[in-house]
Amino acid sequence: ESVAQGRGIKCSKCTKIMKKIKALAGDDPDEEAVAAALQKGCQVLGRAMGKLCHRLVKKYQDQITEALQNGDMPQDICTAMGFCRS
Repeated sequence: ESVAQGRGIKCSKCTKIMKKIKALAGDDPDEEAVAAALQKGCQVLGRAMGKLCHRLVKKYQDQITEALQNGDMPQDICTAMGFCRS
């Protein structure tokens, strides 16, 4: 697993972060709901995971927002971003 690509974020961590954000965003979220979930999701994950979460969100915000609005599953989102192998 290339560290540059994953920046130390592994599939399981990415999936955990996305599950939390997806749950907070709710079903069929609009852009505002996703933005709020991205903000809040990182805060509720604790310090270490929160830091990873913020890095992930900063780098992939548009991709995550689109995926959540499309109703993609956390694992699929992380695979699309290159953290999980399909």
